[in-house]
Parts: sequence; C-alpha cells; structure tokens
Amino acid sequence: MSTPEVLRFADWTTPVAPAAREVVSRLPEDDHGHPPLLFVPAPGRAASVFAEHWLGHAAGRGFSGYALSARPGGDLRALVHDTVQTAASLPRRTVLIGHGEGALVVAKALGRYPARAAVLAAPRLTPRFAVFAKPSLPRPAGRTPVLVVGSPDDRLVKPAALDRAAAVYGGAPLLFPGMGHDLMLEDGWAEPIDAILDWLLKELPVPGH
Repeated sequence: MSTPEVLRFADWTTPVAPAAREVVSRLPEDDHGHPPLLFVPAPGRAASVFAEHWLGHAAGRGFSGYALSARPGGDLRALVHDTVQTAASLPRRTVLIGHGEGALVVAKALGRYPARAAVLAAPRLTPRFAVFAKPSLPRPAGRTPVLVVGSPDDRLVKPAALDRAAAVYGGAPLLFPGMGHDLMLEDGWAEPIDAILDWLLKELPVPGH
C-alpha cells in the first residue's frame, strides 16, 4: 500500500487557486453515527444532480448528505483539491461518491484523503481523466472499501470499462440493467442509491446498531 499523496511538489510551486465552493446538504434528524456522504459530480455539473433525489433519500435513511458543485473551468487537480478540502471540513470521516468523470475525481482523491469508503458511479474513462489505465493510480489511504456501480445499458460507459474500474479495487461492478448513464436522475433512481446505502451499512456497521 503506497503512502497517501497528502502534499505534492505541484502543491508548493503552483497551488490551486482558491474558489468559492457550492455545497448543498440534506441532513437527517438523527444520523445514527453513520459517516457523512459527499457526492461529487462530473466537471461542468452542479450539486443539483444529486439534490433532486439522492440527497433527500439518503437523509431519509439516516445519512447526512452533501453534494459539491464542480468549480467552473476547474482541471482535475483543482477538482480533487476541492473534494479533499470539502471532505476534510465535514464532521466525520466521509464516504466519497462520484459520478461519471466525478468518479475519477474521487479515485484521485482517495490517494490524499482517508475516506471511510468510496463509490464510483458510472465512472467515465476519457483521455482527460483516464486515471484507471495508469499504474500510478493512488491507492486508497488505509483499507478504504470501494464499490463500482453502473448499468450495462449505459451508452457512455461500456460494461468492459466498469469491469476494469472494479478490478482496480479487487471487486466486480454492481449493475442496474435498463438504466442510462445518469443513475441519480433515471426513473428508477431509488434502486442504485438504496443498493449503495445497503452496501455501506454492511461495510461500515455502526457499533450498537
């Protein structure tokens, strides 16, 4: 297991420019000791893609949910920076959940932040964010469990890409046939988020519950 990339040379020489971060939250009356969830969208997308359904649903099941909007024009390093800084500001070690290219932001963030767990939803492998194909992909800090979810009917992310992404973390993808790329906005949006929350409850049981 490699050492987490807490601070790299580029952070000293060309630090990421500060930027206002839009974070939307939905909080339960009692979080039952569950870790908070931080949802990370693809570049160019806002927190609203998660706020429409997934944030409130997670809160209804006792999870504090936060969604981060991608900064306009931000490159991969800036988006990873924003994700790590936002996660570090939350009250407990956080579960990172990224969608599309946002899942690749989360994958990079795992090398710098000791997340309780991570979920890569429909991780989109593009030349600009093709981190899975590189042997230097940061490993999760500690023993962070990672789940890959997607759909075999996604026109943007093929099943083979889901298999490759999951294999990096020693597992197999959890698939939802009949759904498109935007799992959180499809008519059947509840099925993936319920499966993710069930997986978290199994992987991260709360003592006394």
